[in-house]
Amino acid sequence: MKKNKTVLVVIMMLMAIPSMGQRIKISNAKIITPYNIIDSGTILIENGKITAISDKDLSFQDAQMIDADGRYASPGFIDIHTHGGGGYDFLDGTVEAVLKIAELHASHGTTLIYPSTASCSNEDLFKLFDAYREADKINVKGAVLGGINIEGGYLNMEMRGGHDIRYLNNPTRKDFMTILEKGGDIIKRWSFAPELSGAADLMDELNVRGIQMSMAHTAALYEEACNAFNRGINSITHFYSLTSTVTRNNALRYAGVIEAGYLFDDIYVEAIADGVHLPEPLLRLIYKVKGSDRIVLVTDAMRGADMPEGSMVILGSISDGVEAIIEDGVAKLPDRSSLAGSIATADRLVRTYMQKVGVEMIKAVQMITLTPAQLMKIDSYKGSIAVGKDADIILFDKDINVSMTMIDGKVIYGK
Repeated sequence: MKKNKTVLVVIMMLMAIPSMGQRIKISNAKIITPYNIIDSGTILIENGKITAISDKDLSFQDAQMIDADGRYASPGFIDIHTHGGGGYDFLDGTVEAVLKIAELHASHGTTLIYPSTASCSNEDLFKLFDAYREADKINVKGAVLGGINIEGGYLNMEMRGGHDIRYLNNPTRKDFMTILEKGGDIIKRWSFAPELSGAADLMDELNVRGIQMSMAHTAALYEEACNAFNRGINSITHFYSLTSTVTRNNALRYAGVIEAGYLFDDIYVEAIADGVHLPEPLLRLIYKVKGSDRIVLVTDAMRGADMPEGSMVILGSISDGVEAIIEDGVAKLPDRSSLAGSIATADRLVRTYMQKVGVEMIKAVQMITLTPAQLMKIDSYKGSIAVGKDADIILFDKDINVSMTMIDGKVIYGK
């Protein structure tokens, strides 16, 4: 107990120290690398970068010390699809909402977050763009903001789920170029149904700009998914959730996006591994076919994350969103006709894949660290504990209970 108190004191001291020029030594840690888990190792950090990793106790003059006390040292979690948490939604469009969501998810091990939208008016979308830019300048306690993930608007009406029907439409050049003019500097992902009229033009524009594209809320046939893949789409949003599969027309069967996800080796699939959106057999099947290097764990969390069962919440903007209820560990529409987003945090996703599916820790962690980093093409400096990479490191126990979150060598959360 005395040792744990000492660890806490060290962490709290580090939280008050600027990261620039700081030397940190993390010792007595089970270090999760891309290749193995070092049973009792040392990590050295300087100027926010990892400078050494070893299975031995390394000397590091004038370094601040963190004794991991046998906990696991993992790369920080990267959540590329998150809508909110703690009673806030990114579409509230306030600096406070953006900061509070980033802080909440950081306390569960997320070090990089991609704020995600829902179907909304352009006015609400542009409010988020402004709030994002302001929050990004002063965000020192939360997960780093990686860029906006647009999910909404250009979705198939039949696959809308909890999205507001008022704001569903086909992409037009006038509309998406207006959005890109307002937010092209911060939009990093765009999720949409590729079978919609006008989607081909959108794909070509996003491909030129290097914005990652994902099939979402889609009723596309296999052939349409193939065309989308050839135009640059390389991921599928919340696999199985509002995603087309085998259909029958005029007595003939047709494959859909699910089948494309399995057959295209290079396509990534998002998995909301909260244990509700995807039951255990599907989690097993996805892992068996796609493997840890093509599965991206996402929370898809809405404002209900970290809120109690029975809470009534709003999906989307607080002023113009859709009502939902937290029930059975997930958000649902009040009439129970559809799920309305998850209330998961990143640690729950890793825990679910380990405990329900039996995936080894190193692979479960990979699906929310290195794999999303590779999808977003930031793996040269994010996503793994390796020399030269950013010191985004978290500590947790065998049950993935997070006790410390470090970003760029600065501890922003500790208990």
